[in-house]
Amino acid sequence: MTTPTTTAERLPGPALSGEPAPPSPPRSRSPERTARLRRVGLRLLAPAVLLALWQLVTALRLWSPLLVPPPAAVWDALLETSGTHDGVRGYQGHTLIEHLGISLRRIAIGAGAGVLAGLVAGVLMGTLPWVRVVFEPAVAFLRTLPPLAYFSLLIIWFGIDEAPKLWLLAIAAMPPVAVATASAVASAPASLVEAARAIGARRSQVVASVVLPSALPEILVGVRLAFGIAYSSVVAAETVNGLPGIGGMIRDAQRYNQSDVVVLGLFAIGLSGLLIDALLRGAENRLAPWRRLS
Repeated sequence: MTTPTTTAERLPGPALSGEPAPPSPPRSRSPERTARLRRVGLRLLAPAVLLALWQLVTALRLWSPLLVPPPAAVWDALLETSGTHDGVRGYQGHTLIEHLGISLRRIAIGAGAGVLAGLVAGVLMGTLPWVRVVFEPAVAFLRTLPPLAYFSLLIIWFGIDEAPKLWLLAIAAMPPVAVATASAVASAPASLVEAARAIGARRSQVVASVVLPSALPEILVGVRLAFGIAYSSVVAAETVNGLPGIGGMIRDAQRYNQSDVVVLGLFAIGLSGLLIDALLRGAENRLAPWRRLS
């Protein structure tokens, strides 16, 4: 006759005598967290490798330091342009952050005006066929023009103060927003548009409640492209009378063969551009969260 097993003998784990429980096995990282850590690692590794290659090239003296300044020279230029040294404040009387701030203000005003004009033009071209027939060639024409091609004309029209710089940035930023908005508005779901009209919605209500929300992701992509083009045009915009300004600083340093200041200005534009693009991507994820799920 077998002895019946008790509940404590049948169940796994510690006995009823109060023995400590064995340690639980370690949890494995979720695939999402592992992928996120891998992306962060790659993004940190890439600039580190480029910095090491840059240092190696300058250490081997394959090119003159006047052509390719070493990282240490660019770092020294950063320190010199960020404060007052030997009685000289920054670069041409303004610090690096002041130069960058003035250029960002110009980009915000000029590119912001271009984005608004592009939104209006894109909505009109996407909803009114005759407007698209009339204005689409002009928008395409402006989109293919390099900024320096019409900057001289803007100087003749508006002088050498702030106006031609803002106009140039606005003209450069308008076409990508207009093209993206017109394409997105024209491709709005016809079923939703017809449903809105069936319940008595007016044209303006259809555009505001149906067309624009469905076109929002593509519009935001156009806005990101517009600000990217504005960043690439800021040096051209500050070619004439651009000091203070980061583009003007680059142009002035190029005249005196100060390649370390030129490289520093390029880094300032690039890093600030990455920050602004990250902010725009955050706004895109917040305003159009369904885009990430598609």
